Amino acid sequence: MGKRLTAAVIGGGLAGLSAACTLAARGHQVDLFERNSWLGGKAAQLELQGFRFDMGPTILLMPSVLKRIFSEAGRNLSDYLDLRRLDPQWRCFFSDGTVLDLREDAGEMNRQFQGLSADSALAAGYGKLLASSARMSKLSEKYFFWKSVGSIRDTFDLKGTFQPSVLKDLRDMKIGHALGGVVRKNIADPRVAQMVDHFTQYVGSAPALSPAVLLGIADMQLTEGIWYPMGGTRAVPAALERLATELGVNFHLGCGVEKIQVSGGRATGVLTQAGQSFSADAVVSNCDTVLSHRELLEPQATRFASRRKYEPACSGVVMYLGLSRRYEHLAHHDFVFSKDAEAEFHDIYKLGRPAADPTCYLCCPSKTDPSVAPPGGEALYILVHTPYIRAGQNWASMFPEYRKTILQKLSQALMDDVEGRIVCEDHLTPADIRDRYRAWHGAIYGLASHGRFNGAFKPANRSPDIRGLYFAGGSAHPGPGMPMVLMSGWIAGDCAHQDAA
Repeated sequence: MGKRLTAAVIGGGLAGLSAACTLAARGHQVDLFERNSWLGGKAAQLELQGFRFDMGPTILLMPSVLKRIFSEAGRNLSDYLDLRRLDPQWRCFFSDGTVLDLREDAGEMNRQFQGLSADSALAAGYGKLLASSARMSKLSEKYFFWKSVGSIRDTFDLKGTFQPSVLKDLRDMKIGHALGGVVRKNIADPRVAQMVDHFTQYVGSAPALSPAVLLGIADMQLTEGIWYPMGGTRAVPAALERLATELGVNFHLGCGVEKIQVSGGRATGVLTQAGQSFSADAVVSNCDTVLSHRELLEPQATRFASRRKYEPACSGVVMYLGLSRRYEHLAHHDFVFSKDAEAEFHDIYKLGRPAADPTCYLCCPSKTDPSVAPPGGEALYILVHTPYIRAGQNWASMFPEYRKTILQKLSQALMDDVEGRIVCEDHLTPADIRDRYRAWHGAIYGLASHGRFNGAFKPANRSPDIRGLYFAGGSAHPGPGMPMVLMSGWIAGDCAHQDAA
C-alpha cells in the first residue's frame, strides 16, 4: 500500500457507499457526506399502513459485483444479504393477450416460442441474438468494466488496435449499429423483439438510438440471474452501510456539500453547506456528473462542458399502491407492454411527452417476500417511463390525468378491479425525482445512452482535469443500473487508491 489517503465521498447512494467501502477496505480514512437523513440514494424504502415499498431500483443483477466489493474487506456477501434467485425473470403481457415468461433456460424459451409461431426461425434468431449478447458481455468485461473509461481512447490501446484479434473484437461489438436494428435483424416477431428491447430500459434509453453493445446486458442478466434481497433492495445499502461502519467510515448525514475545493489543479477537500471545510487527498463525487461540474466546481476548473454534449436519460412516474388483493397471475416482475413500441418511444424520446399508451413495469414483491404487505395483500410498485422534464411541463397538474391513464391500462389488461383494491398510495413524478435526489431534469438513469458510437460512454471515473477528483454513480462510467452503479463506486475507489501508490 502507498500513501494512506484521507478521502471525502460526496453522496451516500449505492456508488458512494461502494467507493467508501472500497477505500476503507484498503486502509484509507474515509468521510462520507450525505445531504439527506438516510443512506442509499434512490434505494430508499416507503412504509404505509402495513405495506413496505422499495422506492427506487427493484431489480438486482450481477451479484458478482457486490461480492467483489465485500471481498475487498475479506467478507462474504452471504453474511450480509439473503438473496433469492427469481425465475421467471419477467412476465410479459402483450396487447394481443399473449403472455410470455422470460426464463434463464433457453430450452424453456424455445418451447414458449413454439406456442407463438410455427416458424423455427424465431427460436433460431433468439439463439443467435443470445450468442451475440454473450460475446458482447465478454467484450464489456475485457474493455469497459473495472477501469475508468470516458471515451474510446480509454478503451483500446491505439498501438494494438489494428491487430487481427482487436479488429475482430471491434467487429463483434457492432460499433455503429443500433441495438433496436440488431434485435429486429434476428427476431421478426414484434412481441419477442419488444421484450428484448427492454433490456435497454435499465439505462433509460431508446433501443433505436442506443449502441448495439448494450445487448450484452441480456447475457449478464440471463447468466447471473435476477435476484431479490430479502427485505427489499433497501437491504443492499443497509448491508453496505454495515460494512462501511465496520471498516471505520465516518458518516455525516444531513450534511450537504457546497463546493469541491481545488488548488493548483488538485482537489483538496470539500466545503459543506454549513460552512465547514474538510481537507482531503481524494474526493469522490456520487452526485450527478453534470451537476457536480455546474454546481460543485468553478466553471473554469474543467473543460467538461466543452468536451461533449450530454442528454439526460428518461424520467418516470412511480406509483406505490397498497392493495387488499394479491394477483396470482402476476410474477414478481412484470411488463405490461404498449401496443405500439415505436410510437411509445417516439413520444418519450423524440417528442418529449408522456406516451399515450405506455409500457407499465410492475413489481409484486409479496410473491417472494410476504412481509411486504398484510396477509392477502400486495405492495404494488408501478413504473412508467416518461421524458426527462421539458420546459413548460408541470407534473403537479399532469399527474392526476396520467394516473388515470396508467390505472385504466392495468384495469383493461389484467387487473380489472385494481382501483377498488387500493388501501393506500403514494407516488413520485419526474419533478419529485428531481427534487428528492437532485437528479438532472428528473432523470432516473443519469445520462442517456444515445449515439451509435458514443452512447456507451459516460464521463470517466477519474477526472481528466482535476487530480484527486473521481466520479461515481449512474451518470459516470459504466452507467446506470444497480450493478453498474456499484461498479462505478469500486472503480472510483480503486483509481484513488492506485493514484496514491
